[in-house]
Amino acid sequence: MKTRIISAIIVLLIAIPIIIYGGGVYNLSIYILSLLGLKEFMNIKETKKKLPDFIKFISYIIMTLIVIASPKQNELMFTMDYRIISGLFMVYLIPTVLYHDNTKYSIRDAFYMIGGLFFLGLSFHLLVILRSMQLELLIFLFLITIMTDTFAYFSGYLIGQHKLLESISPNKTWEGLIGGTIMGVFISSVFYLTVINPNINISTLLIATTFLSIVGQYGDLVFSAIKRYYGKKDFSNLMPGHGGVLDRLDSIIFVILGYMFFITLL
Repeated sequence: MKTRIISAIIVLLIAIPIIIYGGGVYNLSIYILSLLGLKEFMNIKETKKKLPDFIKFISYIIMTLIVIASPKQNELMFTMDYRIISGLFMVYLIPTVLYHDNTKYSIRDAFYMIGGLFFLGLSFHLLVILRSMQLELLIFLFLITIMTDTFAYFSGYLIGQHKLLESISPNKTWEGLIGGTIMGVFISSVFYLTVINPNINISTLLIATTFLSIVGQYGDLVFSAIKRYYGKKDFSNLMPGHGGVLDRLDSIIFVILGYMFFITLL
């Protein structure tokens, strides 16, 4: 626990100034995190089967193109050159024929990488876009995640008795999910009303925030399912006591993706 707390403090001391400052420093930080997340995504797959070096090399290039692909300031618009999309499919699918050996590289590997690049690339790209739109909005989304996770942990620890999905995450309980959702929604909604828009419809805010809180928790479970499938506890040990980039950003990735459904309302 001591190691976990120290790691969290160090990360916060680094992350908070970067998020507040924004600009090129923030964008570069997100880009670096995206590459680290991609590395973890490939490394965990290699616990069962090694990926060809060419595939890993080209993956970093494609992630770079997706994350920093012409982010339009103050516009929630994702643009990607069709040449990047075409290249994405070709560089992953054509090698399945060239290698002609499923033990080295298969169609399953190709679609794992295609799906992972789109999923992670879009998520990190949105982190860049949302910060350029409004700092307070990004803080609101992080608050949902952090407060939900924090109070889910304490609720589960103090009163948790009924397992949520024991086969995926043995420590998560229904009591934790409910307690985390209630407090996460309450704190983040108060922030939104106080800082962003005091005139918003309360019902709309509560419905949207509740949805995002729950989606974030299930995002955590999705990444836990990936780790469980590959027999790993964490994606990496980058942050002692916390795991890797994907271990820490699993919930916020799904919260950001879920927020797209409410972009015209919040």
